[in-house]
Amino acid sequence: MKLLFVGDIVGKEGCEFFAQKLYSLKKEYKIDIVAVNGENSAQGNGITKFSADFLLSNGADVITTGNHSFKRREAVEIYEHPLILRPANYPDGCPGKGWCVLDFGSFRAAFVNLMGVVYMEPIDNPFDAADNILRQIDTPNIFVDFHAEATAEKKCMGHYLAGRVTAVVGTHTHVQTSDEIILKNHTAYITDIGMTGPELSVLGVDTQIAVQKMKTHFPAKFVESSEACFLNAVLIDFDEKVGKSKQILRLIIR
Repeated sequence: MKLLFVGDIVGKEGCEFFAQKLYSLKKEYKIDIVAVNGENSAQGNGITKFSADFLLSNGADVITTGNHSFKRREAVEIYEHPLILRPANYPDGCPGKGWCVLDFGSFRAAFVNLMGVVYMEPIDNPFDAADNILRQIDTPNIFVDFHAEATAEKKCMGHYLAGRVTAVVGTHTHVQTSDEIILKNHTAYITDIGMTGPELSVLGVDTQIAVQKMKTHFPAKFVESSEACFLNAVLIDFDEKVGKSKQILRLIIR
């Protein structure tokens, strides 16, 4: 089986580019499952019901999020959807859930959303959360989106879960890394998938605005770049009978 995991989708342009490219990608690579990180899919970041519905109606099987999960007031309604996840290590009382299991008939696949704590919000320990969730999952096909800032923390999570899950993929930094690997001959890993949105930008933001903000430290309203988009993703080929990854391939589609 083949899973396509698409990196952080940014704004309206990123959503539309994803929708434009997915059909040809599924046909070319014979993709069975599509997962996306949608925490920046709304205009002005965050996720809305509109942006989530757009992604799901255009081919996403499951949506993960991250530190922008609750940017919008409609978060309670968004996370009632069974296919939209927020990090599982948010404290008890937060709307939504951090993992789900999808039934594809001949096999089942679990998706787990976790968030790092290094240079991020001081939420619950993601390693403990991972252990707790794995005790509850009854399928060997387990895909983890670890939404984190620090590369060291992502590396640690990859090694911690190696041999126990099918894949650990990093999101959040919007810059695709080139360290894809199969750990312990079982677990596909990459530190960051990258982003889907305007390529000539600063993490999706108009470059002039971002540079001026960085240079002067004066408050500025970030606006999505209007430059041409690209799509960053990884393709994971796995054995659904035992949950073992056979290959991980980085993709950049312009």
